[in-house]
Amino acid sequence: MKYLPLIWAELFRRKTRTILTLLSILAAFLLFGLLNGVRDSFAQAGQSAAGAERLQTGSRLSFIQALPMALHARIAQVDGVEAVTYANWFGGAYQDPRNQIFSFAVAPNYLDLYPEIAVDPKQREAFNNTRTGILVGEGLMQRFGWEVGQRIPLQSTIFPNRDGSKNWEFDIVGVMSATDKKSGGWYDQMLLLQWKYFDESTPYNQGQAGWYVSRVSDVDQADRVAKAIDALSANSPHETKTMTEQAATASWMKQMADIGLIVGSIMGAVFFTLLLLTGNTMAQAVRERIPELAVLKTIGFRDGSVLGLVLAESVVLVLIGGVLGLGLAAVLGPMVSAGSGGVISLPPMSAGSWLLGLGLMIAIGLLVGLLPALRAMRLNIVDALAGR
Repeated sequence: MKYLPLIWAELFRRKTRTILTLLSILAAFLLFGLLNGVRDSFAQAGQSAAGAERLQTGSRLSFIQALPMALHARIAQVDGVEAVTYANWFGGAYQDPRNQIFSFAVAPNYLDLYPEIAVDPKQREAFNNTRTGILVGEGLMQRFGWEVGQRIPLQSTIFPNRDGSKNWEFDIVGVMSATDKKSGGWYDQMLLLQWKYFDESTPYNQGQAGWYVSRVSDVDQADRVAKAIDALSANSPHETKTMTEQAATASWMKQMADIGLIVGSIMGAVFFTLLLLTGNTMAQAVRERIPELAVLKTIGFRDGSVLGLVLAESVVLVLIGGVLGLGLAAVLGPMVSAGSGGVISLPPMSAGSWLLGLGLMIAIGLLVGLLPALRAMRLNIVDALAGR
């Protein structure tokens, strides 16, 4: 501790350079904290269904593989299942294929299992009684300027209709809104259409469901219920995987892309850039202080002490910026989750993430400080004081 004032004074010898370097380190570890939260959320999803009120059952092989309709009645008979509904992915786009919409063909009782989606009772009745009717999230209504009663064209990115084209037309009969904007805001961006109309209009469905959603009567029995549902189709051509809705979403994402590889690649690029930036800062700082380091050796500092001072300066620099970055990530993570309306769900910063972050800070600090520290240790006092 007696060397800390010396380290601190040398660290802020060039305040502007040090502050800019700290901001870069802070940004790198802020990104690390948020991205590591994304990776943790995918890793934790699906580990257990305990405490889940709703379970989602899809194909064990791929989320694009449909399931037979016969499973509907069998799932409903499983002990602990209170209600069952089903849905299919539609994959709609409006006017331009880039205007993708979260659109699903759903069973008549679909909304019964989602009390967090608010729909006017008259509009819901109109939806049940209108073959081409759709319910649209209020966010989508505002985004495209739609109105109830309007007939709109949609292009399915997957399913053709009976005439062979992928152009569909629907009638807007109601508006959906989330009762809790913080956790269910993404419902405002959804579009629901009649499963029966979808099934009768495309030759590619033929009485199948994309997935089933079950409401359990006791959340403490959710794990048991999930296993019982999967046992219904064990060793069959359509084996299922039942999990929480969060885990199902994570599973879909994993089948479309390797999230861990993407996150790891981004963090690797960020830390590589950080190594270059911080290494250059430390090398420049040591070059500027060669006469001062020679004076330290002259008054009795050993080579090992000089080596330790430069390494400590490098580690302290990275630790200050890194801790600030991780602290900011811990604060912003819940804010990002709340602001996304449930679309992004980042878990609280875990002790493991803090330990990993601190380990990276120390390792980076030692790595970027090693070469400048070795140079300082090997300084020849006469040559250094002479400016050679």
